Amino acid sequence: MDMTPPPADIAFTLDGRLVQAHAGETIWAAAQRHGVEIPHLCHHDPLRPVGNCRACMVEVDGERVLAASCCRTVAPDMKVQTHSARAVTAQRGVLELLVARKPQRVDRIDDELDHWCEQLGADRRRYAGAFQGAQAEAAQWPAPAAGPSQSGGAPPGGLQGQRPSTGAYTPPAADMSHPAISVNLDACILCTRCLRACREEQGNDVIGLAGRGAGARIVFDQAAAMGDSTCVACGECVQACPTGALAPANGAWAKPSARTVDSVCPYCGVGCALTYHIQPDAQGREHIARVDGRDGVANHERLCVKGRFGFDYVANPARLTVPLIRREGVAKDPEQVKLADWRAVFREATWDEALERAAGGLRNIREQHGGRALAGFGSAKGSNEEAYLFQKLVRAGLRTHNVDHCTRLCHASSVAALLEGIGSGAVSNPVMDVLQADVVLLIGANPTVNHPVAASWMKNAMARGTRFILADPRRTELARKAWMTLQFRADTDLALLNAMLHVVFDEDLLDAESVRDRCHPDEVEAVRKHVAGLSPEAMEPVCGVPAADIRAAARAFATSKGSMILWGMGISQHVHGTDNVRALIALCLLTGQIGRPGTGLHPLRGQNNVQGASDAGLIPMMFPDYVRTQADGAMDKAEHYWKLPPGQLSREPGLTVVEIIHAALEGKIRGMYIEGENPAMSDPDVHHARQALAGLEHLVVQDIFLTETAALADVVLPATAWPEKTGTVTNTDRLVQLGRQALKPPGQARADLWIIQEMGRRLGVAPVAEVDMHGGEAGVGAVFEDMRGMMPSIAGISWDRLQREGAVTYPCAEEDQPGQRVVFIDRFPTADGRAKLLPAPLSFADERPDNAYPHVLITGRELEHWHTGAMTRHASVLDALEPQATVSAHPSLLAKLGVAPGEVLRVESRRGAIQLATRADPGMPEDAVFIPFAYAEAAANLLTNAALDPWGKIAEVKYCAVRLSKAEAEAVAAA
Repeated sequence: MDMTPPPADIAFTLDGRLVQAHAGETIWAAAQRHGVEIPHLCHHDPLRPVGNCRACMVEVDGERVLAASCCRTVAPDMKVQTHSARAVTAQRGVLELLVARKPQRVDRIDDELDHWCEQLGADRRRYAGAFQGAQAEAAQWPAPAAGPSQSGGAPPGGLQGQRPSTGAYTPPAADMSHPAISVNLDACILCTRCLRACREEQGNDVIGLAGRGAGARIVFDQAAAMGDSTCVACGECVQACPTGALAPANGAWAKPSARTVDSVCPYCGVGCALTYHIQPDAQGREHIARVDGRDGVANHERLCVKGRFGFDYVANPARLTVPLIRREGVAKDPEQVKLADWRAVFREATWDEALERAAGGLRNIREQHGGRALAGFGSAKGSNEEAYLFQKLVRAGLRTHNVDHCTRLCHASSVAALLEGIGSGAVSNPVMDVLQADVVLLIGANPTVNHPVAASWMKNAMARGTRFILADPRRTELARKAWMTLQFRADTDLALLNAMLHVVFDEDLLDAESVRDRCHPDEVEAVRKHVAGLSPEAMEPVCGVPAADIRAAARAFATSKGSMILWGMGISQHVHGTDNVRALIALCLLTGQIGRPGTGLHPLRGQNNVQGASDAGLIPMMFPDYVRTQADGAMDKAEHYWKLPPGQLSREPGLTVVEIIHAALEGKIRGMYIEGENPAMSDPDVHHARQALAGLEHLVVQDIFLTETAALADVVLPATAWPEKTGTVTNTDRLVQLGRQALKPPGQARADLWIIQEMGRRLGVAPVAEVDMHGGEAGVGAVFEDMRGMMPSIAGISWDRLQREGAVTYPCAEEDQPGQRVVFIDRFPTADGRAKLLPAPLSFADERPDNAYPHVLITGRELEHWHTGAMTRHASVLDALEPQATVSAHPSLLAKLGVAPGEVLRVESRRGAIQLATRADPGMPEDAVFIPFAYAEAAANLLTNAALDPWGKIAEVKYCAVRLSKAEAEAVAAA
C-alpha cells in the first residue's frame, strides 16, 4: 500500500480572491469547485481535456496570451482572471464563430452552445453572412479535377479533391440510419467530446475525425452511415454531445423534461446509476423519454445500449394490466406457450378474486399434502425487499424451503465453491479494481456483451498497461486488446487451470506468506500431488493451448504485484463448475493474489440483483446472510425473529430450481408460486420444464408480461416493472443501491411487495408493514429494516442512510463506516480464518460429441437482449437492433455444411431441434456453434442438457452435443 502523503494544496488568486487548488488541478476544475463558471464546450468531465474549442480562455497575470483553463494546471501564486474584458471578448468571439454556421433548429432544449451564447450575449448573426457568402462563392467553383492539374500542381484551393479554401461550408445531410441515435452533423462544432467518449471512455473505437482544416468532420468507422457502423449504441456520444449533433432518435432532446428521477439500471449486475427524464405524451401520460448515466460508484455516468435505450418496454401494449384466471376446462398445453389471444385461455378477474384463487389453491395443497408438495421461484430482477419477503412467504406460508431463483442457473457453482473455500460467496474486490491490477485473468466471460460498462473499465485498464489474459473457447471482442488470448477447447477449463497450477508448483511461484498464513499445509500438498502430472505439455493436446502460452500466463499471474481473476457463466454452467472455481481459488491463494486492491476473485453476476437476492435468502439451503438452514439453532432463531410458532418452519432441506422441476414432473411438487421468473424459457431442456409446469395442479405467476411460463398458469398477477417501484438492489461489487419510482404502474398492475404481502396474509404470514400498492416508497423502508435485522453484513446500512447516500458497499457493520470495497484482507470468514483448498479433478461434460451429434453448442447472451427477452424484446430500439434469433459459427464450419451466412441452419440435440439464421464469426471454434437464449421462437434451452453439478446443483447449459444441417427449402421459407 502506498503510504506517500497526498500533495499539499496550492494557493492562487481567482478573480481577486485567494483560493486553494489541488495539486495537478486545472484552472477550470478549481474554478468550478469554488463556484466560478467558465464557458466550455470541448471540456466535459470525466473526458480528457483537449482545449480545442478555446471557449474557456482566461487571463493569467504576466502572460502575453490567454490560457485554455480546461488544460492549464494551477501554479503557486498564479493570478487568474476568468471574466476580465480581454477574456470575455475572446470567449464571446469563439462562441460567435461556432454558432454562425450552426442551424437554429429546435432539436435540443439544453443546447450548451446556445446556453453559453445567451450567458455571454454572443451575436449569432455576426459571422453568419460570412458563412453564407462563402457557401454562395463555393457553389460557383467547378468540381475539382480527379487528378493533378496540367501544371502538375494541386487543383485550386490546395489539397487535391477539395474546394478552394475560402471558408466554404456545405451542411451535411442528416443520418437517421440508426434505430437509437440520430446524427445531425450540421450542428457539430468538432469539440471531439463524442470521439473521446467513444474511444477513450467506452473503448469502442467507432468514432473518428477525418479530413483537415475546413474539411474536418466526425465519421463512424470508415465514413459509414451510423446504422451500418460497428457502433454498439452505448449512447456515450449522445450524452457527451453539447449541441444535439448526436441525439436520441426519438427526438427526446426537443422538449424539456417534466421531471427527473434518479435510479439504478435494471439489467446486468454492474448496477449503473442513471437518471430517468420523464415527459408527458400527447394524452398527458408520463413516459421515460430518455436516460442519462449518473455519476454512480459503479459506472461514473457510463451506460450501455440496454441502460440507455431499453426502457420503453414498460409502456408496451403487451403489459399485463389486470389479474387473469384460467378459464374452466381450458387445458394447459406445454407446446403452446406463445398465446395468439390470451382471452381464449384466461378471463379477467378482480384483485380480491385473483388473490383468493391464487393463495387458496396453494393453501389447499399445503393442507392436503404438506409443504413438501409446494415450491416458489423468486426473481433476481426485483428488489432486495421483494426477495426477502418472498423467501419468507415460501418458508413460513408454504411451509417449505423449496425456494430458489436464477442464481441456480448462473453462479450456484461459484457460490458453492466460494462458501466452501473461503467462507463467503461474495466477490473480494469490485470490478473497477482492474484499473489497479497488473494482470487480470478473465475466463469464461464475454463482458463486452454481458457487462458492457464493466468491459469499458477493462479496456481502460488495458490502455493503461494492465496485462489481460483472456481465456475462452470463443475469441471475443476483448481479444483484440488483450495481452494474451488462451482459446481453449470448449469444456477443457480444468485441463487449462490445472496446468497453470502445475506451473505454480513446478517453477516455485508460490507466495510463501499466503501459503503459510492462509492455507492448510496438507491441502496445499494435496493440490501439489494432484497437478504433478498435469503439466502444460501434457494438457496442450487436451485443451488446445500451446504449453509455452500456459506457462507464460501462469508466470505473469503469479509474479505480478497485483493479479485479479474475473469469471462468468462459461466457468460456472458445467457439471464440473464447482471444480472450475476450486481451481481458480487455489490459483489465487497459492500465489498470494488476494486481500489487496487490484487482486482477488470476482464472479461477474448476470442479473441486476442476483447478488442481493442470494444475500436476502432466496436460495433453498440458506437463510438471509448465508446462514445454513440446517445449521444448529438456525430454524429456531428464524422462527423467533419472524414471530412464528415453534416448529412452523420445515426441518426438511429444500430443493433447487432444476430439482423442483424434476419433482414437479414426477408429481411430487403439485403447486408453485413464481414471481418474475420464466423457467419455461430459462431452464435447461425446456420441453421437460414446460411439461412439468403444465402438469402442476396449481400454478401462480406474478409478472409484467404474459411470458411462456405465465401461459401455463392458473392465476396470473400483473406486477410492476423496475421503473415503477422503489427498492434496493445489490450489484456484483456488493454495492447496495436505492432505486426510486419514476412512473405509475399501468392499469391495475400492483407493486410486487404489495402482492407478496397480500398472498402472505391469505397463507397465514403477517405483513411486515403496509406498503404502497402502486409502487411508492411507503413501507419499503420498514421491510428493508426487517431484512437488515437478519443480516449483520448490512448492519451499518440503514434505510435513512440509503436515503441520504443512495449507495453503500457491504460488509458495513456501523453506520459511520464507509463499507469495505476489498475484503479478506487479513483472514477469511471461516472457523480458523484460513481457506480450504481442494484438488479439482480433470473431468468433462456429461454429454460429449460423438458420431451422431458431432458438434458442440455454447449458449449465452447477446448485447442487445437480456435473459429470456421478456423485457428487451418488448423494447423497441433493442428489438430493432437484433430482431431475430441467429446461430454463430466459424466461416469454415459453415462452408463445410454448405450454408452461406444468413441462410437457415437446423441445430438438433438429443432433446429437440430449432432453426436459425446463420452468422459467420471467425472467433468461434471450428467445431462449435453459439446461440443466444433470448428468443422464444428458437429457444436455445430446447437443446440444452439438464445434467447437474453435484455441489452447486447448476445445470450444464453451456455445453451439449448437437448435429447441424442446412434447413430444407420449405423450412427456410417458413423461417
